[in-house]
Amino acid sequence: MPAPRTVLLTGAAGGLGTLMRGLLPAHGHELRLLDMRPVEGEPDAIVADLADREALREAVRGVDAVLHLAGISLESTFDKILRANIEGTYHLYEAAREEGVRRIVFASSNHAVGFTPRPRGDDPLIPVGTPHRPDTFYGLSKSFGEDLAQFYWDKYGMETVSVRIGSCFPEPSNVRMLSVWMSPADGARLFHAALTAQDVGHTVVYGSSANTRLWWDLSSARALGYDPQDDSERYAAKLIAEQGELDPDNPDHAHLGGHFCTRPPVWPH
Repeated sequence: MPAPRTVLLTGAAGGLGTLMRGLLPAHGHELRLLDMRPVEGEPDAIVADLADREALREAVRGVDAVLHLAGISLESTFDKILRANIEGTYHLYEAAREEGVRRIVFASSNHAVGFTPRPRGDDPLIPVGTPHRPDTFYGLSKSFGEDLAQFYWDKYGMETVSVRIGSCFPEPSNVRMLSVWMSPADGARLFHAALTAQDVGHTVVYGSSANTRLWWDLSSARALGYDPQDDSERYAAKLIAEQGELDPDNPDHAHLGGHFCTRPPVWPH
């Protein structure tokens, strides 16, 4: 599959969308932007809600692929998660199917498997085939999105790469992030690989840099052509000095999802 000429980027005004707006064009992608609120500095961005099915059809018309970052990215009420993340993702897939778009890259999350115990010591890395164990309604919506992607591949032949994103920020801010951090540059590398790899069917990958303290298996991401260049270890000494090592007796540190399992941050809107 050649590099897409045009990619619809949903959630373009969000934190991750803003990072990718700046980084993906260098990988050869022309971005069409969509968000439910105006995108600063982008007067041509499409302003539409994922509930607006006609606007979604118009937004996907003629694109080569979709990078779907839109939705609620923290915990919220089930009703809000249902509307934004579950129904909204379904509406996007239907619009793409109706307009003949054959590739979607879906922003899943490690919180789809958040109640999976984190590796300790010599434990093996967590495989992509580990069963869904969502830690929140948010994580549940990402489990749904992965299953929806599988359904659309099996029934309609629409390809998806579901990326279980860890924490994509300029640098990690706590000790847990040393294991799940994805640098913005590596995020762009991974999304580029997911947009351009051939014959992906429905592929699930973990989204992080090649961290020394990595908890999960990146082999399916590397099979797409992803070659991560960054490692969180350069931040480790400072963070551990400030916060200490992870405590096996602390419930916040027991599972892959961290404090999402015990006291999840709540979407402010």
